[in-house]
Amino acid sequence: MKIFDAMREHGHEQLIFCSDKKSKLRALIAIHDTSLGPALGGCRMWPYKTEDEAIQDALRLARGMTYKSAAAGSNYGGGKSVVWGDSARDKTETLFRALGRFVQTLDGRFITGTDVGTSSTDFIWARAETKYVVALPEEFGGSGDTSIITAYGVWHGIRACARFALGAESLAGRTVAVQGLGKVGHKLVEHLCEEGAHVTVTDIDPAKVASVRAAHPGVAAVAPDAIYDVDCEIYSPNALGATINDQTLPRLKCRIVAGGANNQLAELRHGDALHERGILYAPDYVINGGGAIQAAEELGGFNRDRALRRAAGIHGTLLRIFAIARDRGIPTYRAADVMAEERIAEVGHLRLVYTPPSS
Repeated sequence: MKIFDAMREHGHEQLIFCSDKKSKLRALIAIHDTSLGPALGGCRMWPYKTEDEAIQDALRLARGMTYKSAAAGSNYGGGKSVVWGDSARDKTETLFRALGRFVQTLDGRFITGTDVGTSSTDFIWARAETKYVVALPEEFGGSGDTSIITAYGVWHGIRACARFALGAESLAGRTVAVQGLGKVGHKLVEHLCEEGAHVTVTDIDPAKVASVRAAHPGVAAVAPDAIYDVDCEIYSPNALGATINDQTLPRLKCRIVAGGANNQLAELRHGDALHERGILYAPDYVINGGGAIQAAEELGGFNRDRALRRAAGIHGTLLRIFAIARDRGIPTYRAADVMAEERIAEVGHLRLVYTPPSS
C-alpha cells in the first residue's frame, strides 16, 4: 500500500514500526491527531494475514480514537497500537516489555492499554518498561475493569435512543436483542433486565448464553445468525464489528441500533442505509465511549463516581447528535463526526498559542 497517501487521506501524524528480534515483536503504533492532547488508544493483538492489513487496521483504529475522545469531551487525541501475532500462543513477558520500551520512547505522546487480544496481564509486563499505560488492575494502581463503565454508558445511551425514537427513555417493557455476551454484553443485559426490558440474547459461546439465562430466567435466546431476524425495538450489537452489512441490514426488524461493539457498520454507506430505513443508529464510538472515559479519568487521578457520571453523560451527547442529524438532514454517524470535528477545531486551535516549556 502507499502508506503516506493513506496517512495523508485521513490526517494521520505518525506511524511507527516496532521490531524486536529476540521477543519476535512486530508492532505498529499509529498516531492520528494530537490537537486535543496526547494520543490515547489501546493495543490490539491479532494474527493479520499481511503487513498491509496490519497497517490499515492501525490507521483506522487510531482515527476512531480521535473521534471517540473528542466526542467524550476528553483532552486526548487518537492513537492505537497493534501487535502482529496470535494472542493464544505468541504472548510472552519479553514481547510486551519490548512493546513497553517502544511506547516509552514516545515520552507520553502515546498512551495505551488493553484492547482485543490483550489483557491487563500483558500491560503489567509492559508497565515495567513504561509509565504510559492505563486500565491496569486496581492492585497495580490502575482503575480496573473497563467493561463496567462501558456497559453503564451503553445502557444510558440506549435510554437516550428510546427517548428520541420511541418517545420515552424508560426501557421497561421494551424489546431488546443483544448480540454478544462478553464482559460488556453480559453487564448490559443486567442493566436491561433490572429496568424491566424483554431481552433476547445470542453468543457463539453457549456457556455464556447459559450463564446469562441462569442469572435472568426471563431472557430468551436464539442461535447466533438468528439474532438479525428477531422482531424487536432495539438491536444491540456487542460482539465484533461489521455486523451491519449487506447481508444483515435487510433482515433487521428494529427501530434502533445501539450497542457496545466497535466498527458496527461494515461500510459508512450502511449508516446511510439505516438512515434511509428510518432506523436510529447510535454511533458506536460515542455510545461505547465509557472505556475511553475511564482511561482518561485514570490519567488525571481516578475517581469512579466521576467516571460513572461522565459515562452517564453519553445520554446527553447522543441526544445532541440526534438533534444535529435531524436539523441537518444527515445520518447520525455523520452528525457524530461533525460534533467531534467541531470540538477538535475549536479546542485544538489553542495549541497554536505558544506557551513556554515548563521548567
